[in-house]
Amino acid sequence: MHVVIAGGHGQIALRLERLLAARGDSVAGLVRRAEQAADLAAAGARAVLCDLESATTDELAEQLRGADAVVFAAGAGPGSGSARKLTVDRDAARLLADAAEQAGVRRYLLVSTMGTEHIGDPGLAPEFDVYLQAKLAAEDAVRSRPLDWTVLRPGRLTDAPGTGRVTLAPPPLAMGSVSRDDVAATLVALLDDPSTVHRTLELVGS
Repeated sequence: MHVVIAGGHGQIALRLERLLAARGDSVAGLVRRAEQAADLAAAGARAVLCDLESATTDELAEQLRGADAVVFAAGAGPGSGSARKLTVDRDAARLLADAAEQAGVRRYLLVSTMGTEHIGDPGLAPEFDVYLQAKLAAEDAVRSRPLDWTVLRPGRLTDAPGTGRVTLAPPPLAMGSVSRDDVAATLVALLDDPSTVHRTLELVGS
């Protein structure tokens, strides 16, 4: 399988690249900076320079041709402002969906988040509210394309070692935490499981 991962230098992406490469898959990670290539190479992946905030659909589609699946694991990060949460968490996910459709890549995994039901709640920090809005808009955009999509909504992310003991189910699940190791392992399982196509699934540690 040839898999292209958007946000290829992210914490979940690097873990996913290691797992896919270890089983013999071909993996490419989309990155913004050339100096990130060494980390991807160490994980067994090929770095592709592509800024998702400035690339066109045509440019990105060229990078996806021949892939069997794409994974959107990009994110503006907790230190970013509201504007980048929209351009990365929302718009880049839309761009990847458009490019995948153009390149003929049907399988699309979107890493989203639990908690979107709290959009607009009083007391929610404004930037976090924008983040949740961006993730929900990305989900809606991906679902609207003629793709074999799966939306994965992890709970609170931790760097604890993976255990392989998780609860994966349609929403709503009670909010909980889950390790990035277990998120990456779950993404591998989703890629292999056609029964998860056109499903939204939440993930917490058990």
